[in-house]
Amino acid sequence: MTPDDPALSFGAAADTYDRARPPYPDEVVDWLLDGVAGPVVDVGAGTGKLTAALAARRDGIVAVEPDAGMRSLLARIPGIDARAGSAEEVPVSDGATSLVTMAQAWHWVDVPRASAELARVLDRPGRLGLVWNYRSAADEWVVRLSAALGGADSAGLMDEIRTQGPSVESPFGAHERLVVAWDHVIDVDTLVALAASRSYVIVRPPSERDRVLSAVRELGEERAGADGSVRLPYETYAFRFDLT
Repeated sequence: MTPDDPALSFGAAADTYDRARPPYPDEVVDWLLDGVAGPVVDVGAGTGKLTAALAARRDGIVAVEPDAGMRSLLARIPGIDARAGSAEEVPVSDGATSLVTMAQAWHWVDVPRASAELARVLDRPGRLGLVWNYRSAADEWVVRLSAALGGADSAGLMDEIRTQGPSVESPFGAHERLVVAWDHVIDVDTLVALAASRSYVIVRPPSERDRVLSAVRELGEERAGADGSVRLPYETYAFRFDLT
C-alpha cells in the first residue's frame, strides 16, 4: 500500500465509516471462531466492525490496521490491542495466533505476499477467515442504488469472490464457504453516510460526490417506511481456510 492507495482513503471518513457500515451476522462470527481455541488477530480491522464482535466472544484480540484515522477508533473497544500494520506486514511473531480474520479487506492486498505473511503468523492448526458484506442484487431497488453509487463493486468486479471464493495462495488450499442473508435497518441519513464511506466516493471531486450523495438520498427517501427506516438487504459471504 502507498499513501495514494484507495485502500488508505477511508481514514478521511473514519467517523462516517464507523457510523454507517453494517456489522456482521452473529452466525458468521461464530462460524469463523468454531473449533479455534487460541489467539485471534483481526487484520485490516478498520474501525472495528468485526473486531468488536470478536472481542465480545474472546479476550485479547489484536487488531491490525494501516490507516491511522481508522485505527484511532479501535481504542473505543475494550481490551483491544490495536497495532499499525497490514496483511503484508503483520506486527506479531511467527505462529503467534490461531485465527487471522479480514473483513472487507482481502481484495486490497498483494495476494502472494499476504498469503505468505498470514501463514507465518498462524500456529498449526490455524485458520484464515475472510468476510465480505454485499448488498443483495436480488432486490431491484438495491440494483438502482448500486447504479447511483457507481464504483467497482457495482460494476461486478467482485463476482468471482462470491462464486469461486477469494484467491489465496499456498500454503492455503481449499476453503469452506458460508452465506448469510439478512437486513440492515437504517435511516436515510445513515444510508447517505454509508454511500459517503465508499472509497470510490471519498476520492471523487466534491461536485461529483455531492451528485452521488444527492441521488442516494432520493433513493433512500423513496425506500423509507412510515417510521423513516430503510431496509437494506445484505448477503454476507464468509470463507475459512484451515492450516493443519
